[in-house]
Amino acid sequence: MGRMTRRRFTAATTLAAGGLALGAPRASAVAAANTTEFRGMWAATVANLDWPSKPGLSPDRQKRELRALYDAALSRRLNVVILQIRPTADAFWPSRYEPWSEFLTGHQGRDPGWDPLGFAVREAHDRDLQLHGWFNPYRIANHTDPGRLVRSHPARVHPGWAVPYGGKLYYNPGLPEVRRFVQDAMLDAVWHYELDGVHFDDYFYPYPAAGKEFDDDAAWREHGKGFPSRAAWRRDNIDRLVRETGERIRSRKKHVRFGISPFAVWRNKSTDSRGSDTKAGVQTYDDLYADTRKWVREQWIDYIVPQVYWHIGNSAADYARLVPWWAKTVHGTGVDLYIGEALYRQGASGQPAPWQDPAELSRHLTLARRRSEVRGNVYFSARQVADDPIGAMARVVKDHYPRRARPPR
Repeated sequence: MGRMTRRRFTAATTLAAGGLALGAPRASAVAAANTTEFRGMWAATVANLDWPSKPGLSPDRQKRELRALYDAALSRRLNVVILQIRPTADAFWPSRYEPWSEFLTGHQGRDPGWDPLGFAVREAHDRDLQLHGWFNPYRIANHTDPGRLVRSHPARVHPGWAVPYGGKLYYNPGLPEVRRFVQDAMLDAVWHYELDGVHFDDYFYPYPAAGKEFDDDAAWREHGKGFPSRAAWRRDNIDRLVRETGERIRSRKKHVRFGISPFAVWRNKSTDSRGSDTKAGVQTYDDLYADTRKWVREQWIDYIVPQVYWHIGNSAADYARLVPWWAKTVHGTGVDLYIGEALYRQGASGQPAPWQDPAELSRHLTLARRRSEVRGNVYFSARQVADDPIGAMARVVKDHYPRRARPPR
């Protein structure tokens, strides 16, 4: 598999961006670090956002690209990669439940001829990087046509499981058999690979699409008895997914950490006095039926990474107000708080003035570190970590990462 051993791994890759050149260290340098801090990056595979750069590349090319992303992480003194391995009800490993991902070969279900997840785990651990498997629980496809799925796909075998909504296809969270199936499909990777963590993103019930209704009428009639509202039933469906997944992980692999990276606004204060001082148009509790605050307070998860993707001073959702709210939320729970950072906004066309300043992200870390509950940061996404178009990541490293750090365990 072209495995790179620790003995062979040297500072061969040097990443120069934003005027900063940082050589990737020997793995032993990471192991010797005394600081403990979660420094992560998300590596997205959906639509080939980060890796592989396009479908249909040779295995050797895909391996080179993943090694380069890992080396970029080390060069930025990061220590965790959150790799998306089930983006659309598919798999980056030989799954017993779902087909090979089309983002590997360009054709859903086609065997790529190698084991991407096995390679990803080995290469990460050879560099003393943690690897957390990133799963999207319910998204089936970025289109609504089941006929475009491979014939053996569970959504075609069980057509009643799928709901088209907003131009995409989703598994129905209201069906108990679906909830069990998606857990089995995701945990298949956990049971067969030495992942350090299990990671869900922000998609539970889908984000609202104007003028559209998520058609779960039949499931609501069959399973919603005893709930005061459909919204309460939907939240219970997602609560069960989160609680049961955590319980199953802890029952077999206690060392594997379970984390979630939700949209950062649970509820606005104007909606609920316990909410954040924000005016966000989406609230996870009301719109995604994801009671993220409850998951923390009940300690169903090990860590939470709210996607605080707004600049300091944003009128609707101010980074400087949301971070303290999350710090208060996790306080005393034992759930670790890491802040999700919008590196992709830095220097991007159409973004407001604060995001055109390479120092904006560094100011975020300065502010976040004033709260003892904040134990790290995660950057979206891997390609921006590597390319760093305006030097924002280099500024973060210069100002905040003077030396290596161990990830929390």
